[in-house]
Amino acid sequence: MSFKFENLLIWQKAMDLAESIQKLSKNFAKEELFNLTSQINRASDSIALNIAEGSILQSNPEQSKFLGYAIRSIAEVVTCLHKARRRAYISENEFKKHYQDCFDLMNMTIGYRSKIKTTN
Repeated sequence: MSFKFENLLIWQKAMDLAESIQKLSKNFAKEELFNLTSQINRASDSIALNIAEGSILQSNPEQSKFLGYAIRSIAEVVTCLHKARRRAYISENEFKKHYQDCFDLMNMTIGYRSKIKTTN
């Protein structure tokens, strides 16, 4: 037995990204705990949460709306990654790895959203 969203590759990837971001953000400066650290963790968690919420008992247009929220959260994570790199909390390699993960997840989510829109 499983929920529909648990079988979605985008949900699985979003879950992995959030855990990776959580580990990464532990290296941020302590004074960022209630600012950048909190923001990047909430945004990364929000991706999977919106994918899940949109997939349960929602019409295709409603699910598409929640996927849009997930995509916006990905953009928020990317912006936080830029901030973290500029503030020297993460290395260039850490930035590139997480940036690529976000980019891939965004493209997968956009593709899935497009598929849903065409199956109305």
